[in-house]
Amino acid sequence: MDTMTLLRRFRQNERGAELIEFALVLPLLLSMLAGIVDFGRLFQRLEVTTNAAREGARLATLPGYSQTDVQNRVRAYMDQGVQNGAGAQTTVTRTLVNITPGGGGAQFQAAQVVVNYRDSYLILGPIVNLIGGNAADFGTVTLSATSTMRMETAGS
Repeated sequence: MDTMTLLRRFRQNERGAELIEFALVLPLLLSMLAGIVDFGRLFQRLEVTTNAAREGARLATLPGYSQTDVQNRVRAYMDQGVQNGAGAQTTVTRTLVNITPGGGGAQFQAAQVVVNYRDSYLILGPIVNLIGGNAADFGTVTLSATSTMRMETAGS
Protein backbone atom coordinates (compact mmCIF):
# COMPACT_ATOMS: atom_id res chain seq x y z
CA MET A 1 0.00 0.00 0.00
CA ASP A 2 1.21 3.38 -0.80
CA THR A 3 1.05 6.46 1.41
CA MET A 4 -1.89 8.06 -0.39
CA THR A 5 -4.07 5.00 0.12
CA LEU A 6 -3.26 4.97 3.84
CA LEU A 7 -4.11 8.68 4.16
CA ARG A 8 -7.47 8.21 2.38
CA ARG A 9 -8.33 5.25 4.58
CA PHE A 10 -7.36 7.21 7.73
CA ARG A 11 -9.47 10.25 6.72
CA GLN A 12 -12.56 8.12 6.05
CA ASN A 13 -12.31 6.27 9.35
CA GLU A 14 -14.52 7.93 12.01
CA ARG A 15 -13.78 5.64 14.93
CA GLY A 16 -13.43 7.61 18.15
CA ALA A 17 -15.29 10.70 16.91
CA GLU A 18 -18.07 10.20 19.47
CA LEU A 19 -15.54 10.06 22.27
CA ILE A 20 -13.99 13.35 21.21
CA GLU A 21 -17.40 15.01 20.88
CA PHE A 22 -18.39 13.72 24.32
CA ALA A 23 -15.14 15.05 25.81
CA LEU A 24 -15.90 18.47 24.35
CA VAL A 25 -19.53 18.61 25.53
CA LEU A 26 -19.14 17.02 29.00
CA PRO A 27 -17.71 20.12 30.78
CA LEU A 28 -20.58 22.24 29.46
CA LEU A 29 -23.18 19.72 30.61
CA LEU A 30 -21.58 19.43 34.05
CA SER A 31 -21.49 23.22 34.39
CA MET A 32 -25.18 23.43 33.52
CA LEU A 33 -26.01 20.71 36.04
CA ALA A 34 -23.99 22.46 38.75
CA GLY A 35 -25.78 25.74 37.96
CA ILE A 36 -29.20 24.08 38.21
CA VAL A 37 -28.32 22.54 41.58
CA ASP A 38 -26.88 25.82 42.83
CA PHE A 39 -29.94 27.81 41.75
CA GLY A 40 -32.25 25.27 43.40
CA ARG A 41 -30.34 25.56 46.65
CA LEU A 42 -30.43 29.36 46.43
CA PHE A 43 -34.19 29.37 45.79
CA GLN A 44 -34.85 27.01 48.71
CA ARG A 45 -32.88 29.25 51.06
CA LEU A 46 -34.68 32.33 49.77
CA GLU A 47 -38.01 30.67 50.60
CA VAL A 48 -36.79 29.79 54.10
CA THR A 49 -35.61 33.38 54.61
CA THR A 50 -38.98 34.76 53.45
CA ASN A 51 -40.89 32.43 55.74
CA ALA A 52 -38.61 33.29 58.67
CA ALA A 53 -39.35 36.99 58.15
CA ARG A 54 -43.07 36.24 58.05
CA GLU A 55 -42.84 34.17 61.23
CA GLY A 56 -40.88 36.94 62.96
CA ALA A 57 -43.40 39.59 61.91
CA ARG A 58 -46.26 37.44 63.14
CA LEU A 59 -44.58 37.05 66.53
CA ALA A 60 -43.71 40.76 66.68
CA THR A 61 -47.39 41.71 66.36
CA LEU A 62 -48.38 39.70 69.41
CA PRO A 63 -48.31 41.41 72.81
CA GLY A 64 -45.67 40.36 75.32
CA TYR A 65 -42.86 39.42 72.91
CA SER A 66 -39.61 41.37 72.89
CA GLN A 67 -37.04 42.05 70.18
CA THR A 68 -34.96 39.16 71.57
CA ASP A 69 -37.92 36.77 71.32
CA VAL A 70 -38.45 37.72 67.67
CA GLN A 71 -34.74 37.27 66.87
CA ASN A 72 -34.63 33.89 68.60
CA ARG A 73 -37.72 32.67 66.72
CA VAL A 74 -36.33 33.79 63.36
CA ARG A 75 -32.93 32.20 64.03
CA ALA A 76 -34.57 28.95 65.15
CA TYR A 77 -36.64 28.94 61.95
CA MET A 78 -33.52 29.54 59.85
CA ASP A 79 -31.61 26.81 61.70
CA GLN A 80 -34.38 24.30 60.97
CA GLY A 81 -34.81 25.31 57.33
CA VAL A 82 -31.14 25.64 56.41
CA GLN A 83 -29.22 22.79 57.99
CA ASN A 84 -25.80 23.79 56.67
CA GLY A 85 -24.20 26.69 58.56
CA ALA A 86 -27.31 28.57 59.60
CA GLY A 87 -27.71 30.85 62.60
CA ALA A 88 -24.47 32.76 62.94
CA GLN A 89 -24.90 34.71 59.70
CA THR A 90 -28.56 35.64 60.21
CA THR A 91 -29.42 39.21 61.21
CA VAL A 92 -32.91 40.29 62.25
CA THR A 93 -34.26 43.85 62.48
CA ARG A 94 -37.66 44.62 64.03
CA THR A 95 -39.20 48.09 63.72
CA LEU A 96 -42.64 49.55 64.29
CA VAL A 97 -44.15 51.49 61.40
CA ASN A 98 -47.38 53.44 60.94
CA ILE A 99 -49.80 52.48 58.16
CA THR A 100 -52.41 54.89 56.81
CA PRO A 101 -55.22 53.25 54.81
CA GLY A 102 -55.75 54.51 51.26
CA GLY A 103 -59.00 56.29 52.13
CA GLY A 104 -57.38 58.25 54.97
CA GLY A 105 -58.69 58.04 58.49
CA ALA A 106 -56.98 56.41 61.41
CA GLN A 107 -53.44 55.13 61.32
CA PHE A 108 -52.55 51.60 62.30
CA GLN A 109 -49.33 50.42 63.82
CA ALA A 110 -47.51 47.52 62.21
CA ALA A 111 -44.48 45.42 62.99
CA GLN A 112 -41.91 45.08 60.24
CA VAL A 113 -39.26 42.38 60.39
CA VAL A 114 -36.27 42.29 58.01
CA VAL A 115 -34.19 39.11 57.81
CA ASN A 116 -30.77 39.10 56.11
CA TYR A 117 -29.01 35.80 55.57
CA ARG A 118 -25.49 35.58 54.14
CA ASP A 119 -24.64 32.34 52.43
CA SER A 120 -21.69 31.18 50.35
CA TYR A 121 -21.85 28.90 47.37
CA LEU A 122 -18.95 26.73 46.29
CA ILE A 123 -20.33 24.85 43.29
CA LEU A 124 -19.70 27.43 40.58
CA GLY A 125 -16.77 29.18 42.27
CA PRO A 126 -14.05 26.76 41.12
CA ILE A 127 -15.50 26.65 37.61
CA VAL A 128 -15.40 30.45 37.37
CA ASN A 129 -11.73 30.38 38.43
CA LEU A 130 -10.95 27.92 35.62
CA ILE A 131 -12.28 30.24 32.92
CA GLY A 132 -10.46 33.28 34.29
CA GLY A 133 -13.23 34.92 36.32
CA ASN A 134 -13.31 36.03 39.93
CA ALA A 135 -14.98 33.41 42.15
CA ALA A 136 -15.43 35.98 44.93
CA ASP A 137 -18.12 37.63 42.79
CA PHE A 138 -20.06 34.36 42.72
CA GLY A 139 -19.11 33.03 46.15
CA THR A 140 -21.32 34.95 48.58
CA VAL A 141 -24.94 35.99 48.22
CA THR A 142 -27.01 37.95 50.74
CA LEU A 143 -30.63 36.88 50.81
CA SER A 144 -32.99 39.47 52.28
CA ALA A 145 -36.67 39.22 53.13
CA THR A 146 -39.03 41.79 54.65
CA SER A 147 -42.41 41.11 56.17
CA THR A 148 -44.83 43.66 57.62
CA MET A 149 -47.93 42.74 59.63
CA ARG A 150 -50.50 45.02 61.17
CA MET A 151 -50.78 44.97 64.95
CA GLU A 152 -54.31 44.33 66.08
CA THR A 153 -55.47 46.42 69.03
CA ALA A 154 -58.68 46.34 70.98
CA GLY A 155 -61.21 48.88 69.75
CA SER A 156 -62.04 51.83 71.96
